[in-house]
Amino acid sequence: MRVAVVGSGPSGCYTAQSLVQLDSGVFVDVLDRLPCPYGLVRYGVAPDHEKIKSLQGSLRAVLEHERVRFLGGVRVGGPGGLPVERLRELYHAVVYCVGAASDRHLGVPGEDLPGSWSATEFVSWYSAHPDAVEAGFLAGARSAVVIGVGNVAVDVTRMLARGAAELSSTDMPQAALTTLAASGVREVRMVGRRGPSQARFTTKELRELGGLPDTEVTVDPDELALDPAYADPSGLPAPQRRNVEVLRDWAARPPVDASHRIRLHFYLRPVELLADGGRVGAVRFERTVPDGQGGVTGTGRFEDVEAQLVLRSVGYRGVPLEGLPFDAASGTVPNVEGRVVRGSAVSAGEYVAGWIKRGPTGVIGTNRPCAKQTAVSLLADAPALARGSVPDDPVAALRAAGIEPVPWAGWQAIERAEAELGASLGRSVVKLADWDALLAAARRTAAS
Repeated sequence: MRVAVVGSGPSGCYTAQSLVQLDSGVFVDVLDRLPCPYGLVRYGVAPDHEKIKSLQGSLRAVLEHERVRFLGGVRVGGPGGLPVERLRELYHAVVYCVGAASDRHLGVPGEDLPGSWSATEFVSWYSAHPDAVEAGFLAGARSAVVIGVGNVAVDVTRMLARGAAELSSTDMPQAALTTLAASGVREVRMVGRRGPSQARFTTKELRELGGLPDTEVTVDPDELALDPAYADPSGLPAPQRRNVEVLRDWAARPPVDASHRIRLHFYLRPVELLADGGRVGAVRFERTVPDGQGGVTGTGRFEDVEAQLVLRSVGYRGVPLEGLPFDAASGTVPNVEGRVVRGSAVSAGEYVAGWIKRGPTGVIGTNRPCAKQTAVSLLADAPALARGSVPDDPVAALRAAGIEPVPWAGWQAIERAEAELGASLGRSVVKLADWDALLAAARRTAAS
Protein backbone atom coordinates (compact mmCIF):
# COMPACT_ATOMS: atom_id res chain seq x y z
CA MET A 1 0.00 0.00 0.00
CA ARG A 2 1.36 3.43 -0.99
CA VAL A 3 0.57 6.51 1.07
CA ALA A 4 1.54 10.13 0.46
CA VAL A 5 2.09 12.37 3.48
CA VAL A 6 2.07 16.04 2.51
CA GLY A 7 4.33 17.96 4.89
CA SER A 8 7.56 16.86 6.56
CA GLY A 9 7.22 18.67 9.89
CA PRO A 10 6.60 16.82 13.16
CA SER A 11 3.00 15.85 12.32
CA GLY A 12 4.03 14.52 8.89
CA CYS A 13 6.97 12.56 10.25
CA TYR A 14 4.97 11.16 13.15
CA THR A 15 2.24 10.10 10.73
CA ALA A 16 4.75 8.29 8.53
CA GLN A 17 6.29 6.69 11.61
CA SER A 18 2.95 5.43 12.88
CA LEU A 19 2.00 4.01 9.49
CA VAL A 20 5.18 1.98 8.99
CA GLN A 21 5.26 0.85 12.63
CA LEU A 22 1.64 -0.32 12.62
CA ASP A 23 1.63 -2.02 9.20
CA SER A 24 4.65 -3.66 7.54
CA GLY A 25 2.95 -3.47 4.14
CA VAL A 26 2.78 0.33 3.96
CA PHE A 27 5.22 2.46 1.95
CA VAL A 28 5.17 6.19 2.58
CA ASP A 29 6.32 9.11 0.43
CA VAL A 30 6.71 12.29 2.53
CA LEU A 31 6.21 15.26 0.22
CA ASP A 32 7.21 18.83 1.03
CA ARG A 33 7.13 21.96 -1.12
CA LEU A 34 10.51 22.94 0.35
CA PRO A 35 13.71 21.06 -0.51
CA CYS A 36 14.39 20.77 3.24
CA PRO A 37 12.52 18.59 5.75
CA TYR A 38 11.39 19.14 9.37
CA GLY A 39 8.92 22.04 8.93
CA LEU A 40 8.72 24.33 11.97
CA VAL A 41 11.50 22.41 13.73
CA ARG A 42 13.85 23.86 11.10
CA TYR A 43 12.04 27.12 10.38
CA GLY A 44 10.16 27.93 13.58
CA VAL A 45 12.34 26.91 16.52
CA ALA A 46 14.66 29.70 17.68
CA PRO A 47 18.26 29.15 16.52
CA ASP A 48 19.59 29.27 20.09
CA HIS A 49 17.31 26.43 21.20
CA GLU A 50 19.67 23.61 20.37
CA LYS A 51 17.88 21.04 22.54
CA ILE A 52 14.57 21.48 20.72
CA LYS A 53 16.30 21.65 17.34
CA SER A 54 17.97 18.34 18.17
CA LEU A 55 14.53 16.80 17.62
CA GLN A 56 15.58 16.80 13.96
CA GLY A 57 17.57 13.68 14.79
CA SER A 58 14.46 11.64 15.62
CA LEU A 59 12.58 13.04 12.61
CA ARG A 60 15.57 12.15 10.48
CA ALA A 61 15.37 8.54 11.62
CA VAL A 62 11.77 8.41 10.37
CA LEU A 63 12.66 9.84 6.96
CA GLU A 64 15.55 7.37 6.61
CA HIS A 65 13.31 4.35 7.32
CA GLU A 66 13.51 1.75 4.55
CA ARG A 67 9.81 2.17 3.74
CA VAL A 68 9.76 5.98 3.91
CA ARG A 69 10.96 8.28 1.14
CA PHE A 70 11.44 12.05 1.27
CA LEU A 71 10.47 14.01 -1.85
CA GLY A 72 11.19 17.72 -1.46
CA GLY A 73 10.31 20.52 -3.83
CA VAL A 74 6.83 19.09 -4.49
CA ARG A 75 4.11 21.72 -4.29
CA VAL A 76 0.57 20.38 -3.87
CA GLY A 77 -2.41 22.57 -4.80
CA GLY A 78 -2.39 26.19 -5.84
CA PRO A 79 -0.62 27.83 -8.81
CA GLY A 80 2.06 25.60 -10.26
CA GLY A 81 1.28 22.83 -7.82
CA LEU A 82 0.11 19.28 -8.37
CA PRO A 83 -3.69 19.27 -8.09
CA VAL A 84 -5.10 17.46 -5.07
CA GLU A 85 -7.21 15.33 -7.40
CA ARG A 86 -4.14 14.19 -9.35
CA LEU A 87 -2.18 13.37 -6.19
CA ARG A 88 -5.07 11.22 -5.01
CA GLU A 89 -4.75 9.18 -8.24
CA LEU A 90 -1.08 8.42 -7.53
CA TYR A 91 -1.50 6.91 -4.05
CA HIS A 92 -3.90 4.65 -2.23
CA ALA A 93 -4.26 7.36 0.42
CA VAL A 94 -3.04 10.90 1.09
CA VAL A 95 -2.51 12.49 4.53
CA TYR A 96 -2.27 16.28 4.63
CA CYS A 97 0.00 17.59 7.40
CA VAL A 98 0.33 21.15 6.14
CA GLY A 99 0.18 22.95 9.49
CA ALA A 100 -1.06 26.50 9.99
CA ALA A 101 0.92 28.70 7.64
CA SER A 102 -0.66 32.07 8.40
CA ASP A 103 -0.99 34.20 11.51
CA ARG A 104 -3.83 35.91 13.30
CA HIS A 105 -4.27 39.66 13.00
CA LEU A 106 -5.01 42.20 15.71
CA GLY A 107 -7.79 43.86 13.69
CA VAL A 108 -6.89 47.37 14.86
CA PRO A 109 -6.28 50.62 12.92
CA GLY A 110 -2.69 51.11 11.80
CA GLU A 111 -1.82 47.41 11.84
CA ASP A 112 -0.58 47.64 8.24
CA LEU A 113 1.80 50.56 8.86
CA PRO A 114 5.45 50.02 7.84
CA GLY A 115 7.29 48.69 10.85
CA SER A 116 4.36 46.47 11.91
CA TRP A 117 4.89 42.77 11.24
CA SER A 118 3.75 39.37 12.34
CA ALA A 119 6.17 37.46 14.54
CA THR A 120 5.89 34.68 11.95
CA GLU A 121 7.51 36.91 9.32
CA PHE A 122 10.31 37.89 11.69
CA VAL A 123 10.95 34.27 12.73
CA SER A 124 11.00 33.13 9.10
CA TRP A 125 13.64 35.78 8.33
CA TYR A 126 16.08 34.88 11.11
CA SER A 127 15.40 31.15 10.53
CA ALA A 128 16.38 31.38 6.82
CA HIS A 129 13.02 30.33 5.36
CA PRO A 130 13.46 30.69 1.59
CA ASP A 131 10.15 32.56 1.27
CA ALA A 132 11.25 35.21 3.79
CA VAL A 133 12.52 38.58 2.62
CA GLU A 134 14.98 41.05 4.08
CA ALA A 135 12.25 43.50 5.01
CA GLY A 136 14.32 45.94 7.03
CA PHE A 137 12.65 44.88 10.27
CA LEU A 138 15.15 46.71 12.45
CA ALA A 139 15.84 49.76 10.30
CA GLY A 140 15.76 52.85 12.48
CA ALA A 141 14.22 51.00 15.41
CA ARG A 142 15.20 51.98 18.96
CA SER A 143 12.37 50.28 20.81
CA ALA A 144 10.10 47.35 19.99
CA VAL A 145 6.74 46.09 21.18
CA VAL A 146 5.89 42.39 21.00
CA ILE A 147 2.16 41.80 21.36
CA GLY A 148 1.45 38.39 22.86
CA VAL A 149 2.63 36.30 25.80
CA GLY A 150 3.28 32.87 24.30
CA ASN A 151 6.53 31.06 23.55
CA VAL A 152 6.90 32.63 20.10
CA ALA A 153 6.59 36.08 21.70
CA VAL A 154 9.32 35.12 24.18
CA ASP A 155 11.51 33.84 21.32
CA VAL A 156 11.36 37.05 19.26
CA THR A 157 11.84 39.16 22.40
CA ARG A 158 14.96 37.16 23.23
CA MET A 159 16.32 37.44 19.69
CA LEU A 160 15.93 41.23 19.80
CA ALA A 161 17.91 41.41 23.04
CA ARG A 162 20.63 38.87 22.22
CA GLY A 163 24.05 39.93 20.96
CA ALA A 164 26.17 38.56 18.13
CA ALA A 165 28.43 36.74 20.58
CA GLU A 166 25.56 34.50 21.72
CA LEU A 167 24.12 33.95 18.24
CA SER A 168 27.25 33.38 16.16
CA SER A 169 27.45 29.75 17.30
CA THR A 170 23.93 29.04 15.95
CA ASP A 171 22.87 28.20 12.38
CA MET A 172 21.28 31.63 11.89
CA PRO A 173 21.89 32.95 8.35
CA GLN A 174 24.79 35.38 8.14
CA ALA A 175 22.72 38.32 6.90
CA ALA A 176 20.28 38.06 9.82
CA LEU A 177 23.14 37.69 12.30
CA THR A 178 24.86 40.80 10.93
CA THR A 179 21.62 42.80 11.06
CA LEU A 180 20.77 41.75 14.62
CA ALA A 181 24.31 42.49 15.76
CA ALA A 182 24.01 46.05 14.40
CA SER A 183 20.50 46.60 15.80
CA GLY A 184 19.77 49.82 17.63
CA VAL A 185 16.89 48.28 19.59
CA ARG A 186 17.62 48.73 23.28
CA GLU A 187 14.18 48.28 24.83
CA VAL A 188 11.67 45.52 24.13
CA ARG A 189 8.21 45.41 25.68
CA MET A 190 6.23 42.15 25.65
CA VAL A 191 2.56 42.87 26.26
CA GLY A 192 -0.45 40.70 27.13
CA ARG A 193 -4.09 41.75 27.36
CA ARG A 194 -4.76 39.40 30.28
CA GLY A 195 -2.87 38.55 33.44
CA PRO A 196 0.23 36.49 34.21
CA SER A 197 -1.77 33.43 35.25
CA GLN A 198 -3.31 33.29 31.74
CA ALA A 199 0.00 33.70 29.87
CA ARG A 200 0.78 30.90 27.41
CA PHE A 201 4.57 30.84 27.66
CA THR A 202 6.30 27.98 29.44
CA THR A 203 8.37 28.65 32.53
CA LYS A 204 11.56 27.38 30.88
CA GLU A 205 11.17 29.89 28.04
CA LEU A 206 10.30 32.68 30.45
CA ARG A 207 13.33 32.08 32.66
CA GLU A 208 15.64 32.34 29.66
CA LEU A 209 14.83 36.04 29.44
CA GLY A 210 16.24 36.51 32.93
CA GLY A 211 19.48 34.80 31.94
CA LEU A 212 20.37 37.07 29.03
CA PRO A 213 23.71 38.87 29.53
CA ASP A 214 23.68 42.65 30.01
CA THR A 215 19.86 42.69 30.00
CA GLU A 216 17.48 43.92 32.67
CA VAL A 217 14.05 42.31 32.89
CA THR A 218 11.37 44.35 34.65
CA VAL A 219 7.76 43.71 35.60
CA ASP A 220 5.35 46.23 37.14
CA PRO A 221 4.16 44.77 40.47
CA ASP A 222 0.96 46.84 40.24
CA GLU A 223 0.05 45.08 36.98
CA LEU A 224 0.79 41.68 38.49
CA ALA A 225 -1.35 42.50 41.50
CA LEU A 226 -4.42 42.89 39.27
CA ASP A 227 -4.37 39.11 38.72
CA PRO A 228 -6.66 37.47 41.31
CA ALA A 229 -4.21 34.58 41.61
CA TYR A 230 -1.14 36.74 42.10
CA ALA A 231 -1.28 37.08 45.87
CA ASP A 232 -1.69 33.33 46.35
CA PRO A 233 -0.82 31.30 43.23
CA SER A 234 -0.98 27.95 45.09
CA GLY A 235 -4.33 27.11 43.51
CA LEU A 236 -3.05 27.48 39.95
CA PRO A 237 -1.97 24.53 37.78
CA ALA A 238 1.77 23.92 38.20
CA PRO A 239 2.90 25.57 34.91
CA GLN A 240 0.98 28.79 35.61
CA ARG A 241 2.04 28.79 39.27
CA ARG A 242 5.71 28.60 38.28
CA ASN A 243 5.25 31.44 35.79
CA VAL A 244 3.74 33.68 38.46
CA GLU A 245 6.52 32.82 40.88
CA VAL A 246 9.19 33.82 38.34
CA LEU A 247 7.40 37.11 37.64
CA ARG A 248 7.03 37.84 41.37
CA ASP A 249 10.77 37.38 41.77
CA TRP A 250 11.56 39.75 38.90
CA ALA A 251 9.14 42.37 40.20
CA ALA A 252 11.00 42.44 43.53
CA ARG A 253 14.48 42.91 42.04
CA PRO A 254 16.19 46.30 42.31
CA PRO A 255 17.04 48.15 39.05
CA VAL A 256 20.34 47.33 37.35
CA ASP A 257 22.41 49.10 34.73
CA ALA A 258 22.26 47.18 31.44
CA SER A 259 22.49 47.95 27.73
CA HIS A 260 19.21 46.14 26.97
CA ARG A 261 15.92 46.24 28.83
CA ILE A 262 12.96 43.87 28.55
CA ARG A 263 9.70 45.05 30.09
CA LEU A 264 6.82 42.62 30.58
CA HIS A 265 3.34 44.16 30.70
CA PHE A 266 -0.07 42.67 31.46
CA TYR A 267 -3.67 43.87 31.25
CA LEU A 268 -3.04 46.05 28.20
CA ARG A 269 -5.11 45.57 25.02
CA PRO A 270 -3.85 47.07 21.73
CA VAL A 271 -6.44 49.35 20.13
CA GLU A 272 -4.40 51.27 17.53
CA LEU A 273 -0.94 51.56 16.00
CA LEU A 274 0.01 55.22 15.71
CA ALA A 275 1.98 56.64 12.79
CA ASP A 276 5.09 58.78 12.98
CA GLY A 277 6.55 59.97 9.69
CA GLY A 278 4.63 57.43 7.64
CA ARG A 279 5.54 54.38 9.73
CA VAL A 280 4.64 53.00 13.13
CA GLY A 281 5.80 55.17 16.00
CA ALA A 282 3.77 53.96 18.96
CA VAL A 283 1.07 51.55 20.09
CA ARG A 284 -2.03 52.75 21.89
CA PHE A 285 -3.23 50.32 24.55
CA GLU A 286 -6.37 50.26 26.65
CA ARG A 287 -5.90 49.24 30.25
CA THR A 288 -7.97 46.15 31.07
CA VAL A 289 -9.03 44.50 34.32
CA PRO A 290 -10.21 40.95 35.11
CA ASP A 291 -13.93 40.41 34.50
CA GLY A 292 -14.26 37.65 37.09
CA GLN A 293 -14.89 34.97 34.44
CA GLY A 294 -11.36 34.40 33.16
CA GLY A 295 -11.50 37.24 30.66
CA VAL A 296 -10.91 40.98 30.78
CA THR A 297 -12.91 44.13 30.27
CA GLY A 298 -11.77 47.55 29.13
CA THR A 299 -11.46 50.46 31.53
CA GLY A 300 -11.55 53.33 29.04
CA ARG A 301 -8.04 54.39 30.13
CA PHE A 302 -5.41 54.46 27.38
CA GLU A 303 -1.62 54.44 27.27
CA ASP A 304 0.71 55.12 24.33
CA VAL A 305 3.94 53.12 24.16
CA GLU A 306 6.71 54.23 21.79
CA ALA A 307 7.87 51.64 19.27
CA GLN A 308 9.42 51.76 15.81
CA LEU A 309 9.01 47.98 15.49
CA VAL A 310 5.82 46.09 16.39
CA LEU A 311 5.61 42.31 16.20
CA ARG A 312 2.24 40.63 16.75
CA SER A 313 2.37 37.12 18.16
CA VAL A 314 -1.26 36.26 18.77
CA GLY A 315 -1.47 32.81 17.20
CA TYR A 316 -1.15 30.83 13.98
CA ARG A 317 -3.96 30.11 11.57
CA GLY A 318 -4.52 27.41 8.96
CA VAL A 319 -5.01 28.42 5.34
CA PRO A 320 -7.09 26.70 2.66
CA LEU A 321 -5.39 24.24 0.34
CA GLU A 322 -6.94 24.37 -3.12
CA GLY A 323 -8.94 21.20 -3.69
CA LEU A 324 -9.57 20.43 -0.01
CA PRO A 325 -12.61 21.47 2.05
CA PHE A 326 -11.87 24.14 4.66
CA ASP A 327 -13.63 25.48 7.74
CA ALA A 328 -12.79 29.20 7.81
CA ALA A 329 -14.04 29.62 11.37
CA SER A 330 -11.61 27.10 12.87
CA GLY A 331 -8.90 27.30 10.20
CA THR A 332 -8.96 23.52 9.79
CA VAL A 333 -10.00 20.85 7.28
CA PRO A 334 -13.27 19.23 8.42
CA ASN A 335 -12.53 15.71 9.59
CA VAL A 336 -13.63 12.85 11.79
CA GLU A 337 -10.69 11.24 13.61
CA GLY A 338 -8.45 12.40 10.77
CA ARG A 339 -10.73 11.33 7.90
CA VAL A 340 -11.46 14.32 5.63
CA VAL A 341 -15.15 15.18 5.37
CA ARG A 342 -16.50 16.65 2.14
CA GLY A 343 -20.00 17.99 2.57
CA SER A 344 -21.57 15.51 4.94
CA ALA A 345 -19.62 12.43 3.90
CA VAL A 346 -16.16 11.06 4.62
CA SER A 347 -13.89 11.31 1.55
CA ALA A 348 -12.28 7.96 0.86
CA GLY A 349 -8.48 8.00 0.99
CA GLU A 350 -8.07 11.58 2.25
CA TYR A 351 -6.79 12.33 5.76
CA VAL A 352 -5.34 15.12 7.87
CA ALA A 353 -3.05 15.32 10.91
CA GLY A 354 -1.47 18.08 12.96
CA TRP A 355 -2.58 21.70 13.11
CA ILE A 356 -4.63 21.55 9.91
CA LYS A 357 -6.62 18.79 11.63
CA ARG A 358 -7.09 20.16 15.15
CA GLY A 359 -5.98 23.82 15.00
CA PRO A 360 -2.69 25.37 16.25
CA THR A 361 -2.72 23.92 19.75
CA GLY A 362 -0.25 22.06 21.93
CA VAL A 363 3.49 21.59 21.70
CA ILE A 364 5.57 19.56 19.25
CA GLY A 365 4.92 16.33 21.15
CA THR A 366 1.15 16.86 20.90
CA ASN A 367 1.43 15.92 17.25
CA ARG A 368 2.43 12.36 18.05
CA PRO A 369 -0.92 11.06 19.41
CA CYS A 370 -2.75 13.20 16.85
CA ALA A 371 -0.79 11.55 14.03
CA LYS A 372 -1.30 8.08 15.47
CA GLN A 373 -5.06 8.58 15.59
CA THR A 374 -5.05 9.48 11.89
CA ALA A 375 -2.81 6.52 11.04
CA VAL A 376 -5.13 4.15 12.88
CA SER A 377 -8.11 5.53 10.94
CA LEU A 378 -6.28 5.13 7.65
CA LEU A 379 -5.18 1.58 8.37
CA ALA A 380 -8.73 0.64 9.37
CA ASP A 381 -9.77 1.77 5.88
CA ALA A 382 -6.78 0.10 4.21
CA PRO A 383 -8.45 -3.11 2.93
CA ALA A 384 -10.84 -1.08 0.76
CA LEU A 385 -8.26 1.54 -0.24
CA ALA A 386 -5.63 -1.02 -1.27
CA ARG A 387 -7.92 -2.37 -3.97
CA GLY A 388 -7.36 0.83 -5.95
CA SER A 389 -4.86 0.89 -8.84
CA VAL A 390 -1.89 3.25 -8.46
CA PRO A 391 1.47 3.57 -10.25
CA ASP A 392 4.36 1.46 -9.02
CA ASP A 393 6.39 4.65 -8.60
CA PRO A 394 4.60 8.03 -8.53
CA VAL A 395 7.86 9.93 -9.20
CA ALA A 396 7.51 9.33 -12.94
CA ALA A 397 4.07 10.94 -12.84
CA LEU A 398 5.44 13.89 -10.87
CA ARG A 399 8.16 14.43 -13.46
CA ALA A 400 5.57 14.20 -16.22
CA ALA A 401 3.75 17.05 -14.46
CA GLY A 402 6.92 19.15 -14.56
CA ILE A 403 7.94 18.49 -10.95
CA GLU A 404 11.48 17.31 -10.24
CA PRO A 405 11.50 16.09 -6.63
CA VAL A 406 14.51 16.71 -4.40
CA PRO A 407 15.46 13.29 -3.00
CA TRP A 408 16.96 12.60 0.41
CA ALA A 409 20.43 12.71 -1.17
CA GLY A 410 19.62 16.25 -2.33
CA TRP A 411 18.79 17.27 1.24
CA GLN A 412 22.06 15.72 2.42
CA ALA A 413 23.86 17.82 -0.19
CA ILE A 414 22.19 20.93 1.27
CA GLU A 415 23.42 19.91 4.72
CA ARG A 416 26.97 19.62 3.40
CA ALA A 417 26.74 22.99 1.70
CA GLU A 418 25.54 24.61 4.93
CA ALA A 419 28.43 23.03 6.85
CA GLU A 420 30.88 24.33 4.22
CA LEU A 421 29.35 27.82 4.41
CA GLY A 422 29.67 27.83 8.18
CA ALA A 423 33.32 26.74 8.02
CA SER A 424 34.10 29.51 5.53
CA LEU A 425 32.62 32.08 7.93
CA GLY A 426 34.38 30.72 11.00
CA ARG A 427 31.08 29.50 12.42
CA SER A 428 29.37 26.12 12.74
CA VAL A 429 26.59 25.19 10.31
CA VAL A 430 25.03 28.27 8.66
CA LYS A 431 21.70 27.96 6.87
CA LEU A 432 21.28 28.76 3.19
CA ALA A 433 18.60 31.41 3.06
CA ASP A 434 17.21 31.47 -0.49
CA TRP A 435 15.64 29.15 -3.03
CA ASP A 436 18.43 29.42 -5.61
CA ALA A 437 21.16 28.49 -3.13
CA LEU A 438 19.15 25.58 -1.72
CA LEU A 439 18.26 24.13 -5.10
CA ALA A 440 21.78 24.62 -6.46
CA ALA A 441 23.16 22.69 -3.50
CA ALA A 442 20.58 19.93 -3.91
CA ARG A 443 21.38 19.57 -7.60
CA ARG A 444 25.06 18.96 -6.93
CA THR A 445 24.14 15.36 -6.13
CA ALA A 446 22.27 14.91 -9.40
CA ALA A 447 25.13 16.48 -11.36
CA SER A 448 27.68 14.17 -9.78
